[in-house]
Amino acid sequence: MKSLVLAEKPSVAREIARVLGCTNKNKSYIEGPSYVVTWALGHLVGLAEPEDYDPKYKTWNLDDLPIMPDRMNLKPLRETSGQFKAVLGLCKRADIGELIIATDAGREGELVARWIMELARWNKPFKRLWISSQTDKAIKDGFASLKPGRDYDRLYASAVCRAEADWLIGLNVTRALTSKYNAQLSAGRVQTPTLAMLMDREREINGFQPKPYWTVSAEFGGFQAAWRSEEGHDGRLWTREEAEKVIARTNGKPAVVDRLKTAERSEPHPLAYDLTELQRDANKRLGFSAKQTSNVLQRLYEQHKLVTYPRTDSRYLSSDMVPTLKGRMESIAVGPYATAARKLLRTQLPVTKRIVDDSKVSDHHAIIPTEQYVNLSALSPEERKLYDLIVRRFLALFGPPCRYDETSVIVRVGEDRFYARGNVLKDAGWKEAYGSVSAADLDGEDDGSGDGDDNREGAGRSGGGQLLPPLTANQSLPFKQSRLREGQTQPPARYNEAGLLSKMEKYGLGTPATRADIIEKLLSSQTIDRQGSRLVPTGKGKQLIELASKELRSPELTAEWERELERIAKGQGNAKQFMAGIRQKAAAWVQEVKLETKEYKPHNLSHSRCPDCGKPMIEVNGKRGKTLVCQDRECGFRRAAEPALSNKRCPQCRKKMEIHTGKAGKYAQCRRCNVIEMLEDKAGGGRVNKHQQKRLVEQFSDKVSLSGGLADALKAALEGQNKD
Repeated sequence: MKSLVLAEKPSVAREIARVLGCTNKNKSYIEGPSYVVTWALGHLVGLAEPEDYDPKYKTWNLDDLPIMPDRMNLKPLRETSGQFKAVLGLCKRADIGELIIATDAGREGELVARWIMELARWNKPFKRLWISSQTDKAIKDGFASLKPGRDYDRLYASAVCRAEADWLIGLNVTRALTSKYNAQLSAGRVQTPTLAMLMDREREINGFQPKPYWTVSAEFGGFQAAWRSEEGHDGRLWTREEAEKVIARTNGKPAVVDRLKTAERSEPHPLAYDLTELQRDANKRLGFSAKQTSNVLQRLYEQHKLVTYPRTDSRYLSSDMVPTLKGRMESIAVGPYATAARKLLRTQLPVTKRIVDDSKVSDHHAIIPTEQYVNLSALSPEERKLYDLIVRRFLALFGPPCRYDETSVIVRVGEDRFYARGNVLKDAGWKEAYGSVSAADLDGEDDGSGDGDDNREGAGRSGGGQLLPPLTANQSLPFKQSRLREGQTQPPARYNEAGLLSKMEKYGLGTPATRADIIEKLLSSQTIDRQGSRLVPTGKGKQLIELASKELRSPELTAEWERELERIAKGQGNAKQFMAGIRQKAAAWVQEVKLETKEYKPHNLSHSRCPDCGKPMIEVNGKRGKTLVCQDRECGFRRAAEPALSNKRCPQCRKKMEIHTGKAGKYAQCRRCNVIEMLEDKAGGGRVNKHQQKRLVEQFSDKVSLSGGLADALKAALEGQNKD
């Protein structure tokens, strides 16, 4: 008997097949003496659509909501139905004795396989391949220690709850909002509270009242110091008169070192990367979006096999990995990492609780390099940059603390005090992994745990990070005059992706694997927009958040649901109770939409009107440029916002002419010279659309009784024109 191995993607299946010695390649599987390796294409099976329960749900009608099937059904996805049939056929083969689930080792990967098994009515034994990297060694070791499939039943239950909850809430609330306001308005269990956080920040910014302030600073022979009224004061003065009084009091007075204090500071290495921390760091250092980081990381994992499993929420390693660390260090001892890696290899790697902690590793450990041989030249520029972050963080894990002397000095000028602080590097420690270290780098490593607010209201720490000259107590210092600087309090900055990811993580919105997709969904639905590196709610997003239920907007509620899903995965939660609560909330939120009296006004109305129904059209940004779409969903007319260009050139300026359609038919117009020429169907690229085709057939069949052959010929000619 053979084992059927089900991978999530063809690329992974090919690698597994190669390691298992399967060489007989077929269209939908690869077979060997002991194994048959096949694949899903992502999901092959999904939850049934509303119209699968009742044809009336094809039409979105507010009165039909909420849609609450007693039992959620599954169905093969149409776009991958061919591969599903092939997998189904393999499941029914008499020589297949067991199934090995080799989909991604996580909640979604489990769902991919189990739903296929459910529709295939799999009743034979099954096992689970659970690996954290795609190297040959990891695959061989994984198949040598397969887990019982039933060990992951609770993970599957959690995945089903997540999928059904998203269906019940997202589908019902989205249909309710869209039907009520006749506009494409999307809501969801995670995306709505994420949008709400962006809107909360927007309200803070809009409600912010800037205030002027003044600071006073002075130069004391090679270093700067800032005036403060007392220790702990931020140095800001709220009237110009106060600042000018400080200058008048201090100018011309002798300056003396009043107090000098030096303390040694020690900064431990940062923790290893989980997915969210890596997305944050790549956004800040490389300008990558969260989705871009996920895509590049997946290629490093699957295609190049250089990093471990990406979709992890742990920043620690497990104790069973300690024997592999030396081999991983040897594999990265190439190119720019060779010196640092070989230095660490000369002694035993220092493994501490800050690196290895079994109690803090869930399904997968942190993201680190594999033992795979590294060919840096084979990586694309963005793969190279992301791999560089991962390798340098791995090197930093085994470096000693960064040590530096922090010196603070208070300079007395008459009765006033000026404060300065400076650092002197003693031992770069783990920071050597990142190259040269400046004084400014010694203000502490940002571990990404903040929310990315970038709140600039404060005046900052004066003199931080500068190099101080040798100083002694009571030393006289050169001092000419103090300087006044005017500033203004600033509102909190809009979120960048790093900040939003931190906020989502803080409130438990989504998982490391889904947060990037949530941000992309908000962008694609045009509820938020990118302005440089910042994320800004659009007019549509601002209205949508006011129309959605206040409870649905709450990140605390979604966070509680995510915690319950984790409890279900660990066997501590109750799936039936969870889903009962989801159904109750979905029904309540639909009812809120039905009773709402607010109006929705499209924020992007254009001056164009729909040629079919006459209603104003809205302008939508897409991958291929701007599109004009009828605001009436049922009409559905759309066209490019910018007119298409004809090959016909203006007889006066020789520029290509634009194609337009008027009552008399298609015509070419020069925007510059306003020359107009009528176009024949062929010259203008004219095509008979489906509505025109139907009218022509009806027109001719009303006037003339056409024979079957002639009618068919007419129809075929019209259809052929549309295909050209």
